Amino acid sequence: MKIDYIDPPGSVPAQGLYTSVGHVAGDQYRFVAGQLSVNAAGDIVGTGDFDAQFDQVFGNLKGVIEGLGGTMASVVKFTTFTTSRDYIQPFMDKRAAHFPEWYPSGIFPPNTLLIVQGLVKPEFILEVEAVVAI
Repeated sequence: MKIDYIDPPGSVPAQGLYTSVGHVAGDQYRFVAGQLSVNAAGDIVGTGDFDAQFDQVFGNLKGVIEGLGGTMASVVKFTTFTTSRDYIQPFMDKRAAHFPEWYPSGIFPPNTLLIVQGLVKPEFILEVEAVVAI
């Protein structure tokens, strides 16, 4: 079984030793690494600002998925990591604002939401990874 690792167009610089996407040859699924609040220059966006980080994280995720030739409707499953229970309601509010556009059918992909002690850098408060079908 051959596994390919790629950084498609729309990927931002990694914040460690990883690649944006893993793909098993012959398989339609892509495993997208957790996206952080980093812009195209590699700078952290929205330190201490959940809304800004949400927008950047999902913008990055959308960019990677589009770089693979998909859309947000290609997402099979999300896994979401945040650093405080205080961010759960803002997370739900931001999803409620964006998901109807991304999923007009009203059917949304599964999501696992985890509260973690911290992410790779202390400035990050949200990370989202996805499995997509392309």
